[in-house]
Amino acid sequence: MTEMCPACGLPKDLCVCQEIAKEKQKIRIRVETKKYQKRMTVIENLDPDTDLEDICTQLKRKLACGGTVKNGRIELQGGRTDRVKEALIKLNFPEDRIETS
Repeated sequence: MTEMCPACGLPKDLCVCQEIAKEKQKIRIRVETKKYQKRMTVIENLDPDTDLEDICTQLKRKLACGGTVKNGRIELQGGRTDRVKEALIKLNFPEDRIETS
């Protein structure tokens, strides 16, 4: 017997909760200047139910940079707003729900 998702009631391999959560989010990407004029790209307003560690790992791999998950947001080294937006779109986040500043 397969495991069932507690949220939608479907088997784990057919679960659509992650896809629905991606479509409801209004993601904000911005650049912060840290100590010693270092730039950091910050991705905010991600649903806490999504696997932020997994998304961060995939973004770091695609963008060849360092990063971390802190306080429910993803922080990546460098000012890469356009490349981060493209990478999020490739991870099936809707383009119209991603805002850059």
